[in-house]
Amino acid sequence: MQNLRSHNCSELNLNFIHQKVTLMGWVHSKRDLGGLIFIDIRDNFGITQIVIHPNSSFFNEASQVRQESVIQIKGIVAKREGAINQKIPTGEIEVIADFFQVESPSDILPFPIAHNPKQESEDTRLSYRFLDLRTEKMHRNILFRCQVIRYIREKMHSLGFNEFNTPILTSSSPEGARDFLVPSRLHPGQFYALPQAPQQFKQLLMCSGFDKYFQIAPCFRDEDPRADRAPGEFYQLDVEMSFVTQDDVFNVIEELMIGLFENNQFSQRKILPLSKFQDKYIKTNRKFPCIPWHDAMDKYGIDKPDLRYGLEMQNVEETFAHTQFAVFKNILESKGIIRAIVIPNSAQQSRKFFDDADAYAKDVGLGGLPWLAVKDGEWKGSIAKQLSDAEKKALGNQLKLEPNDTVIFIIGKEKLKSQTAGGKIRNYFAEKLNLKDESSWAFAWIVDFPMYEFNEDEQKIDFSHNPFSMPQGGMEALQNKNPLDILAFQYDLVCNGIELSSGAIRNHRRDVMKKAFEIAGYSESDVENKFGALWNAFAFGAPPHGGIAPGIDRMIMLLLNEPNIREVIAFPLNQKAMDLLMKAPSSVSEKQLKEIHIQLKHE
Repeated sequence: MQNLRSHNCSELNLNFIHQKVTLMGWVHSKRDLGGLIFIDIRDNFGITQIVIHPNSSFFNEASQVRQESVIQIKGIVAKREGAINQKIPTGEIEVIADFFQVESPSDILPFPIAHNPKQESEDTRLSYRFLDLRTEKMHRNILFRCQVIRYIREKMHSLGFNEFNTPILTSSSPEGARDFLVPSRLHPGQFYALPQAPQQFKQLLMCSGFDKYFQIAPCFRDEDPRADRAPGEFYQLDVEMSFVTQDDVFNVIEELMIGLFENNQFSQRKILPLSKFQDKYIKTNRKFPCIPWHDAMDKYGIDKPDLRYGLEMQNVEETFAHTQFAVFKNILESKGIIRAIVIPNSAQQSRKFFDDADAYAKDVGLGGLPWLAVKDGEWKGSIAKQLSDAEKKALGNQLKLEPNDTVIFIIGKEKLKSQTAGGKIRNYFAEKLNLKDESSWAFAWIVDFPMYEFNEDEQKIDFSHNPFSMPQGGMEALQNKNPLDILAFQYDLVCNGIELSSGAIRNHRRDVMKKAFEIAGYSESDVENKFGALWNAFAFGAPPHGGIAPGIDRMIMLLLNEPNIREVIAFPLNQKAMDLLMKAPSSVSEKQLKEIHIQLKHE
């Protein structure tokens, strides 16, 4: 019990009949029925119906109170005489008010909070975010976020991890996205950077002898916004472990994800009271499948495949090795690729259906979308007459075609470009034919990423992923293999076509670090200057270590089935990276600029 209220607005029920109670909250809605005023009062926990009789001394005041005003009421709990509301815990009772007081009146609202069927513009919602957060959906989303983070913390502690906090003001990194820079007042002309991630600090903690680290870490990247990426700042579950292999990291994260995403875990803790998730299940078994990066690109055309449906691309180049079909023959002679995707039981689709798909294929960079269908025992389709009977039979055997199946072909001279387009085609058909299993979570590990890639613009070799990763084969691979053939102990966790996290087994040796950066064009002095802390730490005995960093915002977005990441963040920036509520970014005074030795150049 608190001094200002005896109960919250969700806990009263038939057990409280005839008891005197005091409630405080916002006027959620108000109805005047036959002289009686009914007010639904709302707080963080729920809603209770209040009844005000016309002979009450405060009847006129109650009749004029606006929605979202804060009120205090006192009264007696009674069984409802009218319709029972089964949708709320207090739906069988009401409170007959004998005291009513407005604590804080509300102005006219810019948009309704209760029963608002119209979606306001995002800018309006963000300008009045404190009101938007009162709406049922947003209030539920943010409370759910709190509960998920609490679950993560408890789970990580139970697995033997310690929570550390790492610095927010640090040094600029030459890798990754653009930094947010903070000018130093005490050191003119020099800058701190907000951390893109606590990467070096968590590795230094392992070098300091702490075995298992985690942190709900704020990260800052000056990136353009997207639906699944917040501009400016985001939070990740930062994890690092000593004396581990890749599989050890996988085991920990799989146990955490199963607890987060599997329903019975939430229902036992009453963390996920949302009925739309009650039938969701984890599609894979207790060990998530591992898919090498090259296989993911070749089968799915993307390194974050959605495994809730099939439609894998299959290599059919050998089947057409001696083809006389000019289009396929030209592709093979140019060392291009031919991939086939089987669309089950789709031969009955109209010609327009496949013509639309052909137009989409051209939009995503393919020359078109050749197709075949087995319909009524005969071959139909755009290239049915161009292929020999022997080729059709061999194709049917390789792909194990069933009657009424359709085969579409992804062809192109540039392998990676064609694979990527094929991934978009795969998703196109899954969307059109409703093939995604919406009741499942389909997890997978993407492993064996290339250590390096070729930068066409600068005509040089660059790191393709995380420069602090251990190359597979260690120093021997760095010394003797073509850099573009070297794989790294790097991995991504994906779920339902969304990348949840990236991680790696780290390099922990100074000689390997020197050689790895040398291949990417860094001298030893460059490495020492840019990554001096790690460079020094590796000289004093560093353990084998590795980690990962699942995105908190993205996981919650997925759990709540929200298409936009701003729906799961309390105070996000908008699509233009602006805080409309606090008016940031904003100008500062000349005095402030002078203190940090900054002079603006006006153009």
